[in-house]
Amino acid sequence: MAKRKAEEPKKGAPEWQTTFSDLMNLLLCFFVMLFAMSNMDEQKLAEFVAAMNNATFNIFPAGSTAIGDGVLVSNGVSQLNELDEYINSTGKTADSSENGESLEEFEKFPENVTAEQLQQAMDALQLQENEETAEEVEEAVADSGIGDEVDVSFTAQYIKLTMNGALLFDSGSAELKKNAEQVLDRIGVILEKYGEGTIEIEGHTDNVPMHNAKYADNEELSSARALSVFYYLVDHTNLDPAQLQHAGMGDRHPVAGNDTDEGRRSNRRVEIRIYNPS
Repeated sequence: MAKRKAEEPKKGAPEWQTTFSDLMNLLLCFFVMLFAMSNMDEQKLAEFVAAMNNATFNIFPAGSTAIGDGVLVSNGVSQLNELDEYINSTGKTADSSENGESLEEFEKFPENVTAEQLQQAMDALQLQENEETAEEVEEAVADSGIGDEVDVSFTAQYIKLTMNGALLFDSGSAELKKNAEQVLDRIGVILEKYGEGTIEIEGHTDNVPMHNAKYADNEELSSARALSVFYYLVDHTNLDPAQLQHAGMGDRHPVAGNDTDEGRRSNRRVEIRIYNPS
């Protein structure tokens, strides 16, 4: 019987080594890419700082260039002298970024100013802005003849219009009264003028348990009332529905005690919050 010729071994590396080498090359490229991305481009950083400097003018009222002006002094923000000096220095034109001055100013930002202090400064700015807007809204409410039905207040985050629930709805109902529609028409005009940010509609009740054929409890009733106001504003104003939010809060956020009739009347309400777009 003839002997079979032995097969010659294949030349080159085993197949698994080829796959392993490809994997190592990919890992090497990956880490080289990470290293390249970790290097800071100072020119791009300077352009970014210059853009932020130009945008700074949008948050100061009446052409101010420092956070120590106006009402902020009375709110204790004037003690941030270094921060005030820094923001004053940012009122430069974009030309200064070409020679690196903006980058130098960025590096000079005071290290002892904390994030909490910056937040307090921004809150004070927004509070001042909302106070001025709230005064205009309150004047518009009075001129519309609904000053007795609508209460106007404000915080650093929003301006709030509060309406008594009895003005808008019958007891245990989420169907708007005819008189309520007239009030909401006038409020809608005001919202179109001042509602540049998010507008939130909240329904509130007292803590007296309720149950009828349509609503199981105060949570459902408050949600239905907020939704009724939402639908009315969508149908009768030019407000963008994407800006409008609605929520039922039940009896979880009372503004008065529920142990008296007067307190319960105050708690049965609808609030419309106009959030500061900044």
